[in-house]
Amino acid sequence: MKRKIVLLALFCLTFLFQPLTAQLLEVSSKDSVSIESLLKKIESSSPYHIYSDVPSSYNIPVNQDISSPILALEKIFAGTPYKVSLFGNKIFILKDKKLKEDLVLFSVKKENLPGQESELPLLSQRTELATSENLVYEVGDQYAKIPKTVVLKGKVSDSKTKDPLPGVSLVLKEPYAGATTDANGDYRLELPSGQVQLDITGLSIKPSRRQLTLYGDGVLNIELVENIHQLDEVVVTASAVDNVKRVNIGVEKLQVSKIKNIPMALGEVDILRAIQTLPGIKTVGEASTGFNVRGGSTDQNLILLNDGTIYNPSHMFGFFTAFSSDMVKDAEIYKSSIPAQYGGRISSVLEVTGREADKEQFKGSAGIGLVTSKLNLELPIIKKKSSILLSGRTTYSDWLLKTLPEKSGYKNGSAGFYDLGMVLSNELDSKNQLNVYGYVSQDHFSFTENDKYTYRNMNASAKWKRVFSNKLISNFGVGYDHYDYETMDKTDPFTAYKLTFGINQVFAKADFSYILEKHKIDFGFKSLLYDINGGNYNPWKDESMVKRDELQKEKALESALYIGDQWEVTPKLSISTGIRYSIFNAMGPRNYYKYNPDLLPYESTIIDTVNVNGNKMVKTYQGPEFRFSARYMFDDNFSFKAGFNSMRQYIHKLSNTVIMSPTDTWKLSDANIKPQKGWQAATGLYYNFLGKEWETSLEMYYKEMEDYLDYRSGARLLMNHHIETDVINTEGYAYGVELAVKKTVGKLNC
Repeated sequence: MKRKIVLLALFCLTFLFQPLTAQLLEVSSKDSVSIESLLKKIESSSPYHIYSDVPSSYNIPVNQDISSPILALEKIFAGTPYKVSLFGNKIFILKDKKLKEDLVLFSVKKENLPGQESELPLLSQRTELATSENLVYEVGDQYAKIPKTVVLKGKVSDSKTKDPLPGVSLVLKEPYAGATTDANGDYRLELPSGQVQLDITGLSIKPSRRQLTLYGDGVLNIELVENIHQLDEVVVTASAVDNVKRVNIGVEKLQVSKIKNIPMALGEVDILRAIQTLPGIKTVGEASTGFNVRGGSTDQNLILLNDGTIYNPSHMFGFFTAFSSDMVKDAEIYKSSIPAQYGGRISSVLEVTGREADKEQFKGSAGIGLVTSKLNLELPIIKKKSSILLSGRTTYSDWLLKTLPEKSGYKNGSAGFYDLGMVLSNELDSKNQLNVYGYVSQDHFSFTENDKYTYRNMNASAKWKRVFSNKLISNFGVGYDHYDYETMDKTDPFTAYKLTFGINQVFAKADFSYILEKHKIDFGFKSLLYDINGGNYNPWKDESMVKRDELQKEKALESALYIGDQWEVTPKLSISTGIRYSIFNAMGPRNYYKYNPDLLPYESTIIDTVNVNGNKMVKTYQGPEFRFSARYMFDDNFSFKAGFNSMRQYIHKLSNTVIMSPTDTWKLSDANIKPQKGWQAATGLYYNFLGKEWETSLEMYYKEMEDYLDYRSGARLLMNHHIETDVINTEGYAYGVELAVKKTVGKLNC
């Protein structure tokens, strides 16, 4: 009823204005008049607001009498690509597009006229949440002075789960402008004011669009619908737009929500197993989650879980990854073009991001597999503001060992693990978000009743995201990481022993993004304090004849400052540059040895012992790390990229196996052991075809590494007080070509 009254009022209003409009729109007898002057006359003398993408230089013949703006415009543009649409008092003239005219009308309150409401037949909705393709959403104040360009930002989330959606592309085709949501689902776009349409694409969502009327800067949160497939065979998630338009080279993204639909061994979804299927990444063994990236070793990969370092990412001899898929949102691995904010390893960076719980309703899930059980809970604390996610997993795998033959020696063994994860998410206000993360895991196994192996990972961190303005965004983080292992052998009471090792580290970081018209400048710092217990070797009970031994502790401070700039030179050419300056200070208290510089280091060539007290510096290493990448687009489906990066690594893994073992130890650089250094150059061609359903890429790389550790013949790696006499610094290089063909809905063929 109300709608009928509104339409009747509009009809009467139009009828009353018709004589005035007809009079004012009578054009002189000239052959033509510009469209701009005609549209201005209509707006100044009628209740209509006009949105047009017709060029201002467009000339219109005026050899007829104009009696109504709508009829006149339809007649003028008849036979042209431009279509005229009317929504209440708004007229849209768009090329090859005619908007739907059967949409719901809304009652809108004019914000600059307090206490006054008017029933206007507007195709708009003043809200921060955009859920429909068929509405035109207004952003900004239409009664203020309208700028030429506006800044639109917001969050993209799943309409059902409310989870943020990373890697979603929002594109304005003409004039071109685009953005991709970050790990938190946030986006930022600079757009021309007026009527625009955003095309939205992503691997896990249905292609969609949002129609906007932009009066000024504002926030628009968008909800999207998941695109469900019967069977997802794909693990790599890069939208077709990102694959070609992303500036970085050698980057792969995995979305856990898609990996979960893939059949996995023993019923467990494994992120690291999925990563090992990617081009340029090789597994080091069937019973290990360790991997080599482009010729590097396993210790040259930095694995981050919510900014915390994971030193041993495996469970139960490498059959399972160390973190449950229920607590993980996505993972991104950088094989080349590593952003300047990351450092500390010379081959790759794997960043795993924890999933946030639903802030609106309680959710839970549980699962029982062949060897594991898991429970996942999502608990809202303050509706739409804060929530907590709790995830746990454990195993009952001893029955597998019982099925082994007696001669294997493992029939009486046992093995088990558990991991627990927590994500506390708080949206303090529109500009501040605080997340707290926690993670702990433990493995234990024994092959007989008299031996035992145990190792643990523990991480705790907090991240505060602060939006200072439309141009400046920051992320502050602090955290604590721990890894330790313990082995014991009680077979012979007289030689029974217990061996332990542990790493503790504390970190603080600050990352800033400053966004200009054609530049995105990232800068910040990170400091990491190491405290390593190199090893304790103790007798098991009093009857053991084992001599106590303890390696001295190692401490060091690793710090870095970085700045990077992503510059959109032209719509086709983009360049990303950066520099990271890292400083490593090996600290006391500790002793170290000086060796005869003319001879190889042996215990017999020691010429002096230096004692460093307190927190004084033992040795300082420092230097710049460079980042560069560029992308040139031949068209929307074809691009060429090139990149270069150099890295430094100040911590080394000591292991007598190529796989990642629970008895691996880690050694910091010091006065006798230099840091590892490496650089890599890469180029690539990227092409999408068949409607962007298929992606192809051809990447070539060359990398060099120096001062990584190799071992002398007969080297003793455990409880060695002179480890520098059993290792040597060596050099190496690697090169290769990677060809990948991916189907964007899921298939991966390499």
